[in-house]
Amino acid sequence: MQSTEDIKKLLIITGPQGSGNHLWSKIFAMHPIVVGWPMLRKEWQGHHEEPFNKYWQQPEKLQELDTDKKHHFVTSISCPYYKDKEPHVPKYAEFISEAKKKFDSVVVCIIGRDRDILNIQQTRVRKGHTTPIALEQFDKLADVKFISTELLFLYGEQYLKALQKELDFPVAWNHATLIKDYLKENTNKKYLIEPDKGQFDDEVEKACAES
Repeated sequence: MQSTEDIKKLLIITGPQGSGNHLWSKIFAMHPIVVGWPMLRKEWQGHHEEPFNKYWQQPEKLQELDTDKKHHFVTSISCPYYKDKEPHVPKYAEFISEAKKKFDSVVVCIIGRDRDILNIQQTRVRKGHTTPIALEQFDKLADVKFISTELLFLYGEQYLKALQKELDFPVAWNHATLIKDYLKENTNKKYLIEPDKGQFDDEVEKACAES
């Protein structure tokens, strides 16, 4: 019988373009026993530099991955992702099938972010709204977990501690860089504007005064 330490685990992170794939990759790769995509805070890298990229292109090659020394791995891919200047849908079924042959535990996490901000971000950067493509593909995935970029910036360390327990996967929730840098500023902030007066503002103000 395998001990808990010997169980080989793969965490697959995916989400619509702009949902936080890079951010979550950095967060999970911060833990010293996790093999992932280490990136500097202020750099952006294309998916072709992600350590598992070649396996996403040819999932059968995943059997060649060395898992003898490290037992916790994380990979991230957006849907769609760009290769050769063209959008591509990840080979989810093939990749997950091969991963289950290689690892004792495979967990798929889908990232959530505000849908309107995703639309704005995708249209600005990719010149088109791609979330519908992602949602169509995610409907085909089974036994998934959900992680939220919104909850990350609201609850910070507490949310990451909860994820560590829910996913049964190591998370460096108290890492100094994570706390002081990554979570310092909400990535949604640049998309927010002061709204006009709300429909029920007067009623809410009146109720507060009367309570």
